[in-house]
Amino acid sequence: MNHLSSTLPYIQESEILLEELLDQEELDLVVFNDDVNTFEHVINILMKVCKHSHEQAEQCTLVIHYKGKCAVKKGSKEELKPMCEAILDAGIQAAIS
Repeated sequence: MNHLSSTLPYIQESEILLEELLDQEELDLVVFNDDVNTFEHVINILMKVCKHSHEQAEQCTLVIHYKGKCAVKKGSKEELKPMCEAILDAGIQAAIS
């Protein structure tokens, strides 16, 4: 009984650390709607920055327009930060969440 109880906390701690690691890697790059940028501009930026196909960028742009925002990419903070900065530099509102 003592052996079993001593291994349980280790397993639980490992599971928690794994969940934290997975959470860190699954951040969203969110792009927000505005009344300034054209559909074509947003599509072109998503293709250039996020490496989306034209169809994928167009679909994201429609979601942004009708829903107010869209998670256009998932990844780690290190991966998404330069993409977010490039989108912001293009005059489009974006954030990592």
